[in-house]
Amino acid sequence: MVGKREWGGGGGGGGGGPGPGAPPAPAATAGACVPQAPAAAGAKPIPDPAVPEKPVRRRFTAEYKLRLLRDADACAEPGQLGALLRREGLYSSHLTAWRKLRDEGTLAGLTPRRRGRKANPDAPVIAENERLKRENQRLAAKLRQAETIIEVQKKLSEILRIPLPPPDNNGSVP
Repeated sequence: MVGKREWGGGGGGGGGGPGPGAPPAPAATAGACVPQAPAAAGAKPIPDPAVPEKPVRRRFTAEYKLRLLRDADACAEPGQLGALLRREGLYSSHLTAWRKLRDEGTLAGLTPRRRGRKANPDAPVIAENERLKRENQRLAAKLRQAETIIEVQKKLSEILRIPLPPPDNNGSVP
């Protein structure tokens, strides 16, 4: 094909629709992708078909989970459970996990859990330990510097023949 197609219909030639120069199909026959005005005043508006930038994770409350488990347990006829799941937009794995949590008796387990890496309970202790290590290193460097200065002062006093007072009992010079 030499020219550029205005709208695509897949590969391969022929069959299944108008050619490249044909006008696009009207909105009434295009399908449910195009939002249309509601037919009656009481009808629900059609949601915007645009996909959001970032998907939002659904969160279910404990009350919702327990209510849904009661409804699922009440389903006796074949197909009722599937209809319930389709209506609520759930999977059977949701029910399985929620039943397991309910049977364990952990109502707190039915509340949504925070995802991701869990906070370390010892984090404040670790941070304090790191701070004390840094302070210890800083003070050790300061002590080495002070000892070096004292040694230089002793040598300078020997060279200049300046007598130093004798050290106290605790080893410090007044």
